[in-house]
Amino acid sequence: MIAEDFGYFNQTQDSYESKHMKIIDIVIALICGKIVGFVISDFLKDLGIPLNLYQALALWLLFPLLALLGLWICYVIGKKLAFVFQAGKFFLVGAAATVADLKIFEVFIWIFGFFILINPLLAKTLSFLFATLLKYWGNKHWAFSKHGKEETIKELFQFLAITIIGLLIDVASFYYFTNIMGLRFGLPTILWVKLSVILAALVSAIWNFLGYKFLVFKK
Repeated sequence: MIAEDFGYFNQTQDSYESKHMKIIDIVIALICGKIVGFVISDFLKDLGIPLNLYQALALWLLFPLLALLGLWICYVIGKKLAFVFQAGKFFLVGAAATVADLKIFEVFIWIFGFFILINPLLAKTLSFLFATLLKYWGNKHWAFSKHGKEETIKELFQFLAITIIGLLIDVASFYYFTNIMGLRFGLPTILWVKLSVILAALVSAIWNFLGYKFLVFKK
């Protein structure tokens, strides 16, 4: 009886956490927005549009506020449809992880470029795996608020299966954008490769959200 009551309490607490906005939600939203703002300014620099100090500060302030506003809108809608608030947090985790994916990809290309000619697909695979670790923690403990340790082994295997399929989707999408679709919109090669990393992450994000919500972190 006590165990049943405790289980009910945990479900109620998880439901509360998934539907109510807290200080940690605000903090993470602002951090994710700032990270995205940094990447946008980096893209503008690659396009030959350098920003002065005031423009850069305005950009870095704008995106955190937009991220917070977007999460708040998801929170309001989430009062009726809980998955919308989860999706908003999932998107922010994914945005931060995508930036990590992109930057780690660039680091691998830069480091290994001094020693060997590394295949971009290999660098993309490695960066994806690093970003996935970040997404796992963020989605488990923040987006889907699954704090329990029960069935950890089963959860890890499920997560691994979803992640491997997501990896295949991500890398295949990256290959399509860079090798089959090719350069578009007159963008320089370096910028198109960066954009391809982001587009590939968005494609795999659809699969990841459905897999994480309904299989790995279901309650």
